[in-house]
Amino acid sequence: MDATTRRTPPAPAQAPPGPEPARGAGRALAVFAAVRGGGALVIALGAWWAGRDPVKVLGGSWDSFWYLSIAAHGYGRTQMWPASDSIQSDAAFFPLFPVLTHLFGGGPVAALAVAWTAAGAAAVGVYRVGERLLGARAGVLLVALWASLPHAVVLTLAYTEPLLCALAAWALYALLRERWLWAAALAVLAGLTRPTGISVAAAVGALALRELLRGRRTPAVWAAGLLAPAGWTAYVAAVGMRREEPLGYFTVQRQWGSRFDFGAGTAGTVNRLLTGGNVTVPVAVTVAVLAAAGLCAVLLVLDRAPLPLLAYTGVLLVITVGGAGFFESKPRFLLPAFPLLLPAAAAMARARPRTAVALTAGLAGLSYGYGAYLLLIAEVPL
Repeated sequence: MDATTRRTPPAPAQAPPGPEPARGAGRALAVFAAVRGGGALVIALGAWWAGRDPVKVLGGSWDSFWYLSIAAHGYGRTQMWPASDSIQSDAAFFPLFPVLTHLFGGGPVAALAVAWTAAGAAAVGVYRVGERLLGARAGVLLVALWASLPHAVVLTLAYTEPLLCALAAWALYALLRERWLWAAALAVLAGLTRPTGISVAAAVGALALRELLRGRRTPAVWAAGLLAPAGWTAYVAAVGMRREEPLGYFTVQRQWGSRFDFGAGTAGTVNRLLTGGNVTVPVAVTVAVLAAAGLCAVLLVLDRAPLPLLAYTGVLLVITVGGAGFFESKPRFLLPAFPLLLPAAAAMARARPRTAVALTAGLAGLSYGYGAYLLLIAEVPL
């Protein structure tokens, strides 16, 4: 599935722009809206039944509280927890999502408007990547699988994952079409969205480096490779300057309990699960998701996926598995890693349509139930 030597290039990837590609993108968006709209409806009904405000549940849960605070008042909020001797600063949160929320008027409704708009843009971008590599049908199924993941409820919350997914998907699509400056610009914005946004810059940088080593030293390739990490670097540097500490951003993350421990925390949790330790359902699901992601990564490598996709998903996996912190949040960190689903989408595209629909419906139902459980019952940090 290499970008330059695909074994059986699908006709839609080579066809000139026209109504058929637009219809394919429309179908993908409709599938995404149906799957995730149903999930949002389940959450809203569950919240209403529990006597809670659905808008506050969808737009103000967990990290959304911090984004809304930044959108309304700017940076500077610090939460202290004397019992655990921890300090949580809003400097841990990157600025693009709260800035957009502020521009939309602020508040949970504005945050949801930004997130849902970004989610729709992400769905079309995911489709475009799948369509280019595997064909239109597989592209739609890729979107369906992505929308039906266990933690896909986050795609309907006021979180940064929908925005990062949109920027990443379109950046990867731009790289597949060798639109270097578009890819670099989107990578800069992704780097301003959340810490894992650096994975988009890694995709741009990896492809740029390969092209430079092959002798393609054009200004666009140089510019893309150099500019891609600028957003992420700028925010990390800004936090360091504000705290008068060059690596101040990483100090902020450690105060939140997040650090890179090379997977020691992940390995310890997996060991407790395998040895019969007392673990919760979200922890067990997280371990299963990480295992599935690892298997999908192997399949992606064996299938010779394009270099940008390998670099992007590889960095996301390393950050997710190698980082310590809220273990139950790890599947959320992998939501932008939609290329991991390409082998499954290709397999579903070869199945009968009835089988693909039944599988999607079953996965979506499980996602609805698990999302409601996370938000309304378990109340673990997402």
